Amino acid sequence: MGVTDETFYDQTKIAQMPMGFCYPGKGKSGDLPPRKECAPQWHHKLLDEMPNIRLTLLIGQYSQREYLGGAMEKNLTTTVRNFEKYLPDYFVLPHPSPRNRFWLSKNPWFAENVLPHLKDVVAQQLHLSK
Repeated sequence: MGVTDETFYDQTKIAQMPMGFCYPGKGKSGDLPPRKECAPQWHHKLLDEMPNIRLTLLIGQYSQREYLGGAMEKNLTTTVRNFEKYLPDYFVLPHPSPRNRFWLSKNPWFAENVLPHLKDVVAQQLHLSK
């Protein structure tokens, strides 16, 4: 995102909201997906308390599926490659899990093209522009 720790942890500037609010347990290849009832039950209540949201980062396929619905591309890679389609409201990203190291190495365009744009958009929204 290109922000300092001070900015990242400033609750007046950045908020984090998981898709689920409980640990779903372990599966064969890592954690299980978030429980399906969690986001519909809680997200709108929390978002109502944050009326000044300028940008939402949709990190990973579960959040993208929930918020983009039919506007999501055929898969996460294509969705992230077409990130500009979802701006100015959403910025789509892969999950930063260590398990995604293979995805990152297979898709160098992400670090070259998407991350610099993310840093610019975040700086603009936080009024940190150069």
